[in-house]
Amino acid sequence: MQFPLKTILIDDEPLALSRLRRLLEKHSEVFSIISEAKNGAEGLIEINKHCPDVIFLDIEMPLLNGFEMLSKLTRMPLVVFSTAYDQYAIRAFEENSVDYLLKPVENDRLLKTIEKIRNLANAGASSVGTVNPYSENLLRLLEEMKPKKEIFSLSVKSGDKILLIPMTDITHFEAEEKYVFLNTLDGQKYLLNYTLTSLEEKLPKHYLRISRGGIVNSHHIKEIQKHFNGKYVIVLRDRKASQVTSGSTYADTIRHLLDN
Repeated sequence: MQFPLKTILIDDEPLALSRLRRLLEKHSEVFSIISEAKNGAEGLIEINKHCPDVIFLDIEMPLLNGFEMLSKLTRMPLVVFSTAYDQYAIRAFEENSVDYLLKPVENDRLLKTIEKIRNLANAGASSVGTVNPYSENLLRLLEEMKPKKEIFSLSVKSGDKILLIPMTDITHFEAEEKYVFLNTLDGQKYLLNYTLTSLEEKLPKHYLRISRGGIVNSHHIKEIQKHFNGKYVIVLRDRKASQVTSGSTYADTIRHLLDN
């Protein structure tokens, strides 16, 4: 990419848009503002029309929010989010190498963003048709930020009956050969028609994959014991005081639990 970078501003708040424009115009050697949009639908049109190098993007907007708009792009520019999001979202931005500006945008913080953009631009991070860490990280972030449909129970077959097991009663899932079983607080065990991978995609965040063959409900962990080779034994609060051993490649997941 060549400087100044072709830049589009997308924000539904006129005052925020005006403030950002004034700040960016002070850095005309870096940014050339070629268009503006006041919602995600307009932003999509302008991006497809002008093929910008970088966009400054509000998240909460009418018609299409920032994430929805990005998911419809065929070519990903560099993206700087302008946001009032909470610390969880900001941490997600940082972990995925995506930059953000908290509103109201301040020039000192913008200077850090400019430095990051220079580095990404010089690395060719948004070259058409190129698979690169920046684009991969942004796509991962979009997937993470998609709201999961909340589930309250899972259905299992018991004889001729279909039982609905509340999520709050489930302690863990375990794979045995080709089968996956659901375990409950009262010590019951039921065969499921899911793989662990498909379960992992639909379960709430407090269900943690701790091995190739196990997922536990962190709300029902009684204690965690160190094992060997980087493994841990997780003791659950069910009637049987079940013990599940973690896989050595899942040590970071367990350490994160211990840090909280």
